[in-house]
Formats: sequence, structure tokens, C-alpha cells
Amino acid sequence: MESELIYSLLNPRILQKIILRLEIKQKFIEGVTVLDKYVVSGGKPLCGEVTISGAKNAALAIIPAAILSDGICRIENIPNISDTSAVIRILYELGANVKMINKSTIEIDASKITTHVVPYEMTKRMRASYYFMGVMLSRFHKALIAPPGGCDFGVRPIDLHIKGFEALGATVNIESGMVDIQADRLLGSQIYLDSVSVGATINIILAAIKARGVTIIENAAKEPHIVDLANFLNSMGADIRGAGTDVIKIHGVEHLSGTTYSIIPDQIEAGTYMVAAAATGGDVLIKNVIPKHLESITAKLEEVGAVVEEYDDSIRVTRPGKLLKCNVKTMPHPGFPTDMQPQMAALLSTAEGTSIITEGVWDSRFRYVEQLTRMGAQVQVDGKVAVVEGVSELTCAPVKAVDLRAGAAMVIAALMAKGTTHIEDIYHIERGYENIIEKLRDLGADIKRVYIEGQTATQAM
Repeated sequence: MESELIYSLLNPRILQKIILRLEIKQKFIEGVTVLDKYVVSGGKPLCGEVTISGAKNAALAIIPAAILSDGICRIENIPNISDTSAVIRILYELGANVKMINKSTIEIDASKITTHVVPYEMTKRMRASYYFMGVMLSRFHKALIAPPGGCDFGVRPIDLHIKGFEALGATVNIESGMVDIQADRLLGSQIYLDSVSVGATINIILAAIKARGVTIIENAAKEPHIVDLANFLNSMGADIRGAGTDVIKIHGVEHLSGTTYSIIPDQIEAGTYMVAAAATGGDVLIKNVIPKHLESITAKLEEVGAVVEEYDDSIRVTRPGKLLKCNVKTMPHPGFPTDMQPQMAALLSTAEGTSIITEGVWDSRFRYVEQLTRMGAQVQVDGKVAVVEGVSELTCAPVKAVDLRAGAAMVIAALMAKGTTHIEDIYHIERGYENIIEKLRDLGADIKRVYIEGQTATQAM
């Protein structure tokens, strides 16, 4: 008996499964995970090099899509953040064999998954959990999933997702807090999205990939991570054309094979470090990026007085003079991304003159303004428009991250500010930024994590 136990612990495959289970439990058992805060002493320009991780939004679509494969999917350049850990956990709990090759590479064998049910406890932490709707519908022709969680930007319905599922032949009912999707068979269809929706575009692609015939999505979203998902699926044998344009055609296939695929760099993480470099008057080389994905961010940073130099797979940002005012309107890709709006607001808070920020994608995305004004920023919000009057400097204050990108904005503001700023609710930030403390420290930032005694994830949420 003792020798059998020792053999089990020495067996690499068994040991890997034990480690994976322990990592999952450690990160996700509510009421046990103790929250920390960031303590940032500002006023230091960021200088040096930073390497960008894999794209969060691409990973959150690609990892569930592995369920559609008949073989093993090896996915590389996965960001080591809590959101990707959560989606991997869902796969694991559904019955997939998940093998951690290293911190950024996993192998997924989903052939043993037999359930189409994804309960609330698995989905409540992130919006992107709704991609399991399209995946389960495609594989099993049925799905029973709780509505998704994630950041609160006001009303974020899934009506366009449902419209797409129904066009493919499914019936959708929402009862007892669960979305129940059923289909005898899925047939290709022509689907026009009433508004540009990244989530709906991705979910319809996932649902239509094995539908009989051709599906055409009109007014589709064009974000880089939609192209990345299409490339991943095509590498498994799918037939998707037009990703990155507003018309996507999907020729249904019967089977998808295994594949090896590397996720693109994260556009928003790169943009965040670009803004941080400009905001602090620094000099930062940002490596492992696709400069074309950053064009709208580059244009605005140059408008505020930064100098942006583009190379093949890197970008350098400096800001030799004062920050200048500019107007920003968020729009679907290739416009200025909504996920960069809070970071730009932090930067513009000390720009000379009056800047106007218009939110063109989400409702209620200015909830972070209250935190920014605690640090001395002068911002007035009227609906989807914020008027930012530049001040000479920000000062330290206790603040919190009200959502993922707002949290990044608070970090940038703290790096700019005079004195030491304490940022709480940092679990939001770590949903989307890998090793943010280590990366900022390497750039010369004075930032550390401090334990908050007596507070747990359940209490904070």
C-alpha cells in the first residue's frame, strides 16, 4: 500500500493532476482567499523594457473552443491571470484532461466531457463564460448555463447572442436563473447583428462551426481576438472566412482535429504600459506586440505629446515635454478601444487644458471617476461624456479598483501622483494583467503588495 502511494506521487501524470487541483482550489475557494492591496509611491518615470503577455480576450474564447476538438489542443502564450485560470478550471470541472506544460502553455483533451451543464458557481466571476453557450450548443446541440458575471458596465444583455442561436435553429429559454438552449440540429443561416458585438460575434462563430451549411454574420465585430479565434479554429480544420471584416462566412464542418496554437499578444496590456510610460514621462520599450493593433492608441498618445517609435514586434514610448489635452471617443475596432478609456482618463487628468472623453460602447463606464477625483483630478461626467480639466498634479489617496481597466487606471494615477497611494480590490486588476507588480518594478516603479488583515474575497465581493 505504501509503495503504491509513493509510486502515485512520483508518477508525473498523477503528480501533475494533484498540482493542478491544488492550484485551482487555492485560487478559487471563496472565503479562503485573502485579499491584498497595492501600495504605490509615485512620481518616478517608468524606464526600461517590458514584455507583453498573451491576449486575455483571445484566450477566454480559444480555451473553451478546445471543447469542439476531437483531439488534443496545445495552446501557447496563455496569460497567467485569474480569468484564464477560471476558464481552465471550468474545463477541468467539466471533465476535460488539462495538462500544464509550463506557466503559459496547456494541453487540453476535452473528449471525455459528457455534460452540457455549466452551473453558476463556475460562471459568476467573468463575462466571457458565456462562450460556453456557443461551444456546448455546437458540440451537444444543447446547453444549460448560468448568466455570466464579470465587470459591471451597466446593462449588458445577451439578446444578440440569443438571436444568433435562434437563427441557427435553437430554442432559448431563461428559467430559474439559467439559460436553457436546445436544438434538434443546427443549420447555417444569415445573421445581421443590430449593433456591433464582440461577444455575440464570437458566440455565433462557436455555435455555427459545425452547423450544416453556410452561416453569414453581417455587421460582425472586427477585434484582433476575433481574428485570433478564427485562426485557431481554422488550424483545427474549420472553414471561417472574413474574420477581421464586418462580414464573416462560416462553412460548417463535421469534425475538428487537435492543434498547436500560440495566442496573440495582448493589445490592452500593451496599451496600458504605453499610457503608463507617457503618463509618467518615462521611456519604455514594450516588446512582443503587434504594432498595427495599437494604431488608435498610438495616435492619441502622439496627440498628447508622447513620441511613439514602432519596430517589427515592439514599440517604444517616450514623453519629452508636457502632456497636452485631447478628445477621445471609444468605438469598436479599429477605433479607440473602450478597454483603454479609464487609463487615458488618468493620463489626461494632468494634461494642460480641457479634454473630453466620450464612451461609445458601454453604459456606466465612468464609475471609476469618483476614485480619480479623490486624487485631485477634476472630472465631470454627464451620461456617456466626461470633461477632464487638467490639474498640475495628482496626490496620494486611498482608492479601489471598481473593475479591471479602472483598476489599471488607478495604478497609472498612483504612479503619477505625489506621495503613496493605497489601491484596494486588486483582484479586479489581476483578472487581466500578468505579473503587473514585477513588470512595473522592472521599469523602476515603487509598488508592492500588502496584506489586508481580516478581509476575504467573499467579504469584499
